[in-house]
Amino acid sequence: MKKQLFKILILIGFIICFTSCDTVKRVAEDEHLLTKNTVLVNGEKDNTETINNLIYQQPNSKIPLLNVPLRLHIYNTARPNIDSIIERNLNKRPNKRENLEQFLSKKQLEKYIQSRKDFNAWIKKTGEAPVIVNEERTKRSVKRFQDYYINNGWFDANTKYEIKKNDNKRAQVEYKIETGNAFIIDSINNNIKSPIVDTLYKNIKKESLIKRYDQYRTINFDQERDRISSELRNSGVYHFKPDYINFEIDTIGTNKKVNVDINILDRAIRTQDSTRREPFEIYKIRDVHVITDYTFENRGKPFQDSISYNGYKIYSYNKMRYRPKALTDAIFINPGEIFKDIDRTRTYRHLNELRTFKYPNIEYIENPDNTLTDTIRLTPLKKFSLGFSADVSQSNIQTVGFSLNPSLLIRNIFRGAETLEISAIGSIGASKDGNKDVNDPFFDINEYGVDFKLTIPRLFSPFYTEGILPKYMSPSTRISLSTTSQTNIGLDKQTFSGIFSYNWYPSKKVSNKLDLFNIQYVRNLNVDNYFGIYTNSFNSLENIALQSYNTPSEFITLDKNDNEILIRDKADEFINLVLNDNNFEASNPTEYKTVSGVDERKQRLTENNLILSSSFNFINDERTNLFDEDFSIFRAKLELAGNVLSTASKLLGLKKNDDNRYEIFNVAYSQFVKTELDYTKHWDLGNKNILAIRSFLGIAIPYGNSDNIPFSKSFFAGGPNDNRAWTAYSLGPGSSETTNEFNEANLKFTFSAEQRFNIFGKLNGALFVDAGNIWNVFDNVDDERATFNNFSSLEDIAIGSGVGLRYDFSFFVFRFDIGFKTYDPSYRDQNRWFNDYNFANAVYNIGINYPF
Repeated sequence: MKKQLFKILILIGFIICFTSCDTVKRVAEDEHLLTKNTVLVNGEKDNTETINNLIYQQPNSKIPLLNVPLRLHIYNTARPNIDSIIERNLNKRPNKRENLEQFLSKKQLEKYIQSRKDFNAWIKKTGEAPVIVNEERTKRSVKRFQDYYINNGWFDANTKYEIKKNDNKRAQVEYKIETGNAFIIDSINNNIKSPIVDTLYKNIKKESLIKRYDQYRTINFDQERDRISSELRNSGVYHFKPDYINFEIDTIGTNKKVNVDINILDRAIRTQDSTRREPFEIYKIRDVHVITDYTFENRGKPFQDSISYNGYKIYSYNKMRYRPKALTDAIFINPGEIFKDIDRTRTYRHLNELRTFKYPNIEYIENPDNTLTDTIRLTPLKKFSLGFSADVSQSNIQTVGFSLNPSLLIRNIFRGAETLEISAIGSIGASKDGNKDVNDPFFDINEYGVDFKLTIPRLFSPFYTEGILPKYMSPSTRISLSTTSQTNIGLDKQTFSGIFSYNWYPSKKVSNKLDLFNIQYVRNLNVDNYFGIYTNSFNSLENIALQSYNTPSEFITLDKNDNEILIRDKADEFINLVLNDNNFEASNPTEYKTVSGVDERKQRLTENNLILSSSFNFINDERTNLFDEDFSIFRAKLELAGNVLSTASKLLGLKKNDDNRYEIFNVAYSQFVKTELDYTKHWDLGNKNILAIRSFLGIAIPYGNSDNIPFSKSFFAGGPNDNRAWTAYSLGPGSSETTNEFNEANLKFTFSAEQRFNIFGKLNGALFVDAGNIWNVFDNVDDERATFNNFSSLEDIAIGSGVGLRYDFSFFVFRFDIGFKTYDPSYRDQNRWFNDYNFANAVYNIGINYPF
């Protein structure tokens, strides 16, 4: 490993030395390539992103760590005068052009010439032209520095620059900034003309962003202007705008202090000949008219139907198709109340969330008595929408597969703006292990299912909930039912699930989801095929049967090479034989424990599952938009399962089965508590350089009717979105050297850190470290290496590291990561560091979008 690293370092050093001489290849003799910017603020270097972003000219982008301007080198390989070069080559020898035209044809020669030009243009576009020092742009940077420091209170700031040119056609720019002392806000006075505005301002003054003794910052004044305007418009001052607010700043003879006058003018009423000023007035909403089926063609036609409901007047050009309450629940503009800008914003948002209308039109008309008439025009979407998708796939279990996914969306199905989505899935495939018999069908895998999802734009409850969850939180109810059936995939399953959930959004950043009821039923259809799927478990049994146990001859057969093998159909009988053999347990405890573990795992993975749970999800997402790269996301989930069924079982006096568990419909239901905590944080370091971390902690504790967690609710480690040095399900639990195909447990901890950077264009790179593992805790697993006993078990945290490439297609990111096992707990008492840190044991991950 050390030799490989040494060779890589030598290669990198050679490349850097070789390419450094080529950077000024396209720089003219009287020009200089910008290689570095230095900013000195009061004599100290300032390399923060805020300061760097003020500089107009930045050096050519470089690959992190290597410090190589790769895009500049790509650009330098392009020929600046490709047209003349091609012409010169064609005319180098007499008749060369004519001979090529005869050999290729004139049209093909022209295409060849154009292809060379296009390739040359592509190199230029992919690369990056050398950044030549431009003194005018340097002066513009100085102006930016001046403006920045003045706007942040350093009114006496002074900025100079120096361009240091070298003989090798390279140059550096040094900016020197002396800020002086910052100016501090001293006195704040108000001058408000309108009495109503003056009264309202006194109520909101305490939340002012301009405070005495704070350092002067222009942005605080801009934000305060917007805040005052927003508060006044949400208090009924319909005509108010930010332009009515101005600030007078006095710094003359104040000894570095700022005296502020806040002036709020009267309303300006403009006529053809003049402008007059009048005090602002409070406006109220007199009428709210709602047109439910407005179209451009319908305008001017008489209404055929109308309803008055809670002060709202609802009209329709045709027969009314909506219950009034369904519409008014989404409208926050209320007759008789004062005008509020936020009511219009919320109305827009909630009407859109109904998924029943196109973007609404809201228009206010001013009445002479300081009231407003509001007209809301709604244009319905089509009642039915059809969707259809098809997919062709290939995987490790099937040679080829085809799937069809038709869907139907029905809007306003119960006249309350509800939406019903009906989707179906049907797929067929050819398995890699099938078709061994000529009579077997080629497509021996199939899956089909249907999903019903009803969305109600309010809380579906017999109780009044407006006081608990106001309608501005966009409360909604979702009811879904689904069922699927699959054959010849694994053990073959039939599943049924039903969910009744509430969703609401207390703010733009916070979302909540309460699954009041979530029922899942899984029925395994092909249990006899267990050892055909979990071959590692069967191999463990076979080794014991052939080497450690005196296995009867009826359990053994010969393969095509005359080697003894365990008959797969006899595997269950062999397990029972071993587990009932007390002498074998005493003489071979390790092998006996292995067989017992295989049996326990088989029973757990093949038993039918019935899970009735309730859960609460909380998400706080600090992202301002899709392009925000400086944010945090916190997710929390709490799930309780089996309590309702446990109470019902006791009240009904049900008897327990042989495993001391209650059964419902001949299925032992699961009972557990599960919680998950997930935190993600991104730091934008500038120049498309981002540091991202993610931490996750999850635990599921069985109790009551269960002594373990169902497979579908357990945790696993490894995979492209987890610890990327291990494949999915291959890590853990703990330090155990398990041979199971799917390793899972009920406690999980992970931590990942990733440095993302731009290589060139839309190609990005990443360096990452992933740490974590899974363990068993508070369940029926007693293997010390697989269980979390105390904090000393944290030494079994696996660490992987690696590199990745990502290509941004705008609408998704294609990701390729290589993970190396850096610290492997499966080595137990041996050295665990860098044992398999090589490409032969690396894990190659392909994914869509970022892992976190």
